[in-house]
Amino acid sequence: MNGRDLVRSWWSAGGVGAARGLRTVRAAWRRRGADASGPGPRGPVRARVPGTVREVEPGPGGGVLRFGRSELRILVAVNGAVFWGWDGAGPEPSYALAGACPEPDPRAVLEPDTDGGWRVVAERVTVVVSRHGALEVLTPGGVMLRRDLPPRWWEPADGGGPARWMQRAEVPADARFFGLGGRVEGPRLRDGAHRLWNGVPGRAAGGAGGAAPVTMPVQLVVADAGTHLVFVDNPWDGTVTLREGAEGAGSGHDRLGTSELRVEGGPVRGWVIVGTPARVLLTWASLTGAPALPPAWAFGHHHVREGAGGEDEVRRVVAGHQEWGLPLDAVHLGDGHLDGRGAFTIDQDRFPKLPVLADELRREGVRLVSVVPPAVHVETGLGEGAFPDLTDARVRYAGQAALGFAGVWHALDSSAPVGREAHNVSALCVARAAYDGLRDDVPSGERPLVLSRSGWAGSQRYGGVWSGEGAAGWPGLRASLALVLGLGLCGVPFSGPDVVAGGGRDQAPELYVRRLQLAAYLPLLRTTAQGAEGGPWEHGAGVLGHARVALGERRRLLPYFVTLAHLARRTGAPMVRPLWWAAPEERALRDCEDAFLLGDALLVAPVLEAGAVRREVRLPRGRWYDTATGRAYEGPAKVPADAPLERIPVFARAGAVVPVCGEDGGIELEVWAPAPGRSGGGLVVPDNGDGGDGPEVERYSVTCAGPRIVVRRETEDGVREPSRPVRVRGLGGAGGQM
Repeated sequence: MNGRDLVRSWWSAGGVGAARGLRTVRAAWRRRGADASGPGPRGPVRARVPGTVREVEPGPGGGVLRFGRSELRILVAVNGAVFWGWDGAGPEPSYALAGACPEPDPRAVLEPDTDGGWRVVAERVTVVVSRHGALEVLTPGGVMLRRDLPPRWWEPADGGGPARWMQRAEVPADARFFGLGGRVEGPRLRDGAHRLWNGVPGRAAGGAGGAAPVTMPVQLVVADAGTHLVFVDNPWDGTVTLREGAEGAGSGHDRLGTSELRVEGGPVRGWVIVGTPARVLLTWASLTGAPALPPAWAFGHHHVREGAGGEDEVRRVVAGHQEWGLPLDAVHLGDGHLDGRGAFTIDQDRFPKLPVLADELRREGVRLVSVVPPAVHVETGLGEGAFPDLTDARVRYAGQAALGFAGVWHALDSSAPVGREAHNVSALCVARAAYDGLRDDVPSGERPLVLSRSGWAGSQRYGGVWSGEGAAGWPGLRASLALVLGLGLCGVPFSGPDVVAGGGRDQAPELYVRRLQLAAYLPLLRTTAQGAEGGPWEHGAGVLGHARVALGERRRLLPYFVTLAHLARRTGAPMVRPLWWAAPEERALRDCEDAFLLGDALLVAPVLEAGAVRREVRLPRGRWYDTATGRAYEGPAKVPADAPLERIPVFARAGAVVPVCGEDGGIELEVWAPAPGRSGGGLVVPDNGDGGDGPEVERYSVTCAGPRIVVRRETEDGVREPSRPVRVRGLGGAGGQM
């Protein structure tokens, strides 16, 4: 079975009668339950392996190798990515690819190798295929990064139905696994089974490893020899079982790490990308699409109202934030504003003048965002829904902008009760319909906001991911960081967890403050109300003060977040990065999971344990400044840092240029002094509105000239004085002015 067999199994809302529609929807929901519980019993099957190579047909960028019972297509694309596909599977059609398959690299040639095998040598990778069908990925120097053993199929003996298949891979003994979408057990993936099935953790999902909101068959594997990304382009239900390797002591043998993938059907095909983490994510973005650029206001503070209140309650929420001096940029309406909770409806009793309300709030700097359930009501008042065929690219949302909404968010883990072969891509199709519709409807020059609870490879083309509250208690705080890091390494830079504000299961003031402090340094900052108004003032004066500091620092860093978003669109680099991002060869950094890099300039070390007011922070190589005290530390090292309840430790890289919001609302340059004898610099992408994605990138250099720190803007015409205010920090532990 290849990609063409991915069926469009959603029933279209138009063109059928209501009675038939209700029967279809009920059947669909029954099928959803069956899908979630796992595949049913199977009849007799026949096992199959490729056999030995019989014939080879070289072609552009690689060629086709025909074995006794299968054939393998190898293609090295001009961007350096390597495609492989068995049983005639090609790169297209694909939900993941942004467009057509990249052109083949004309320099890559399929040529004979030793022992009856074949190889393709490219600029950044060598691919070797054994005579039995094992596929080995090597560095240009010949060091093994990955070895995929020949796949094995289990086909129904009667010839009907999909064939299950399995493929086992080996990686170096020191390798660490990352990715698979957003996993609470990450960011470094532990030994064991991880199910590739979109769903809310804790709900019935069957299979080993449970469900996750966003699962992707995308692994980023980091080893001393190099970094590689492998993507299996198949959205069917499957399970990845990982086992890290172990290096032999003394003269002992290494035990290779292994990754075993079992899938319930669909094509055996995928891509491999080799290089530095930055190069790998750049190539991944060129393959699956550049991340959508959210509007500038989307990097502010979002607040979700789930209650049944109307327009006056929304006004009270906004007024409450203004009264207590808390920044607010967007209000997300839950399904309480819908008529009978039906998609694309409005409760006219509670929201009689929604466009007027939206315009009023917009003048105060606050946008409205609407939740969109997956089902369209078939008949008013029955509570039954139909699911449009959103696999059809022509289907899109309409009318949301006319109601005053600047964006939408999708509430369910999987958007519709589709078959097992389309379940994981359903949310991707929903996001596409929302993004295309809003992009066509919003005023000219504005960018739409689309947030999804679920997704698949390529979801970044349409928007970001909100990961919900996550697990309860302090373990949930650590898990929320793992989700954001994992999504970033799979190409989705804009994501974040919900911070419950009042009345939720995490009512401890300390935990609420620590959740808010972490979220203030993540791309998406969303608080959720479950109390009367759901503001931090409901927790008392102490919590209110800490919240005001966290939200104020977020507001100060808005120009930096916007800059990182523009760079993510251009390079595919995540905004939130693991500590090993720039130095994957540093093993101690590969195992660090309690801190992260926000871009290149800042290192954030959240408090993840109850009662902690001090913690150790691992610093990468170079000089780092504690932003609260200005004290300098030399890495690599583990250093103690104070973490009182009012803040979490944040460090700035020496030589960094961080764009921040000044007191007058304009952009200022916060420059951290380089270490003696060193230089630095940074990028700024100004974007003060919703407009396009092409502002000019400002490049700044930082050098030492005796006791002075010199900051220059680099342009095509040379260097010149920066036109923005500059504040130098890290000079003797105190800030300075230029």
